[in-house]
Amino acid sequence: MVTAVKALVEGYHESDLGRIGALSNVAAYLNEQLDRINWVGFYLTGESGNLLLLGPFQGRVACTEIPFGRGVCGVAAATGRVQRIDDVHTFDGHIACDSASRSELVIPLIDPRGVVRGVLDIDSPRLARFTEEDERRLVEVVSVVVAALYS
Repeated sequence: MVTAVKALVEGYHESDLGRIGALSNVAAYLNEQLDRINWVGFYLTGESGNLLLLGPFQGRVACTEIPFGRGVCGVAAATGRVQRIDDVHTFDGHIACDSASRSELVIPLIDPRGVVRGVLDIDSPRLARFTEEDERRLVEVVSVVVAALYS
């Protein structure tokens, strides 16, 4: 998975449009590779530095803005920490963009200067869909994306 993602993102760091295209392909690739998910994509940090804006994704219509600190994505962005939630309905402040989502894995994209550039968000209609192994593999994917696009 890491090798394929690396091929999708290398050489696209020169412009915002290049990054968007690369992230679009990563979202499409992950959607093809991961089973039992209903949404995968990126929220990117807006110019204010405290708001996530909808980026490239695969899935149903999604929330377009998420403040840092709100919902699973906003908490991941505000804390810089991975959020692996077995049941989103027990997560205080969960934002229900898709009522079918039951579990969620969110991994922040943090550049070498420590700036949160966005998050990778993956939702599943199954409770406790994401394992520690899923988290480890997808953290590796995000590190490849960040190294190629934001270094």
